[in-house]
Amino acid sequence: MSDVRLDKWLWAARFFKTRQLAKKAIEGGKVHYNGGRAKTSKTVEVGALIRVPQGFDTYEVEVLELSGQRRGAPEARTLYRETEESAARRAKETEQRRLANQAMQHPLKRPDRRDRREIKRFMRDSGD
Repeated sequence: MSDVRLDKWLWAARFFKTRQLAKKAIEGGKVHYNGGRAKTSKTVEVGALIRVPQGFDTYEVEVLELSGQRRGAPEARTLYRETEESAARRAKETEQRRLANQAMQHPLKRPDRRDRREIKRFMRDSGD
């Protein structure tokens, strides 16, 4: 296959569920082709670097093969290779999000009889 549009390649590589979602992301300036913004109809070339947002993460991939046909996920992963910097950055950001979520979680429970007595004692003693 020689000519594949950017939106079709992103769809075939399973970065987006539909071509319409790929088109919106490209037109919104979220997808970068070789470091710059691209149009939906941009022809993808082997060796190009594409930066694609996926939820909280941003993938930076190198195009290895061209395909305009959507196939299974294992086959779709053969179309591209993620750069080492991108993988390291995503792992670091994932770990930071995990730690931030862990720090925010604290067990909230209603005070039991003993806790209520301690609260009353504290309030009574600190009122003086």
